[in-house]
Amino acid sequence: MYFLKLGTIGFGGPVALVGYMHRDLVDKYKWISEDDYREGMALSQLAPGPLAAQMSIYLGYVHYKFIGATLVGLAFVLPSFLMVLALGYAYAEFGGIPAMQAIFYGVGACVIGIITLSSYKLTTKSIGSDKVLWGIFAVLAISTFLLEEENMWLILAAGVLVWFMKAPPKFMMAKSFKMIAPPLLLSFSLFETENNRIWQIILFFTKAGAFVFGSGLAIVPFLYGGTVKEYQWLTEQQFLDAVAVAMITPGPVVITVGFIGYLAAGIWGACAAAAATFLPCYLFTVLPAPYFKKFGKHPAIKAFVDGVTAAAIGAIAGSVLVIGKRTLVDIPTLLIALSTAFVLFKFKKIQEPLIIVAMAGVGLLLKLVFNF
Repeated sequence: MYFLKLGTIGFGGPVALVGYMHRDLVDKYKWISEDDYREGMALSQLAPGPLAAQMSIYLGYVHYKFIGATLVGLAFVLPSFLMVLALGYAYAEFGGIPAMQAIFYGVGACVIGIITLSSYKLTTKSIGSDKVLWGIFAVLAISTFLLEEENMWLILAAGVLVWFMKAPPKFMMAKSFKMIAPPLLLSFSLFETENNRIWQIILFFTKAGAFVFGSGLAIVPFLYGGTVKEYQWLTEQQFLDAVAVAMITPGPVVITVGFIGYLAAGIWGACAAAAATFLPCYLFTVLPAPYFKKFGKHPAIKAFVDGVTAAAIGAIAGSVLVIGKRTLVDIPTLLIALSTAFVLFKFKKIQEPLIIVAMAGVGLLLKLVFNF
């Protein structure tokens, strides 16, 4: 029941959600020990997948193993999935109405401000003063901006580079390689098909769930490259609106895949996208959980993840520039983005959904009242 409630009213993104879990499950109810919580955080950061969803799955595993992990994961994700499904239906049905367009005029610019600030915080917190990681960050930010899509091979190469630099080959062990091999092998085993969009959705979002490290925003550049540039399921404005929907709904930010899947192929597309994204997250959490205490701190694994994380953060920064270039098309949208970032930076207790609702109102005023 706790995770059903958290998935229904838990706003604030992955960092806030894992903070709620510590406050309630460790400090308040004492259902989870501090050591178990820390181990869950470490595993969630090491393995690919959305941070908050992985953390919830791991905490469910602690006392009730696979059944607990499965039930907790479903309870945490299902409420927000149903919400984005309803919003996807409304958007598809009424997206052409001037009022809806006006709302997303303000919301779209607001989201640019939110993800810009989030990218800044994520960068400064995760990379620190490591010059190699900053170099990787810069390469991925520039390449993502110039190519307008995320290059997965560069991200994997960054992980291998830092692996070899921080934990040279003599430290490589078969067991540590096995923990890294699944996502690598997945890139070779998945193939695309032109004949069945649902199958395309399953394959694409499986890759998204298997390769994304860190917070939910890390999936943004990957989704943008696939859904807008490669498959063209969504327009750029629709993609930005999908990110906005993720921001205004509770639960994991990555649940935006349900909204994207609905726009691409209706309700079955939404179900396929959500299931394909969260299945790797579930597997990468429960399968290594019994062995994590023994192998989780292996230098090779930590070094690989450091490199991949720096590269993913660079891709996020590059994608912010790409989306911003197309969204901030006039002075009002630029001012909305800047004011959003300023307010959230200055007043840290204000939650993103409140700002988004306010900027939706601004969009309505500018478009419908002032005919801007």
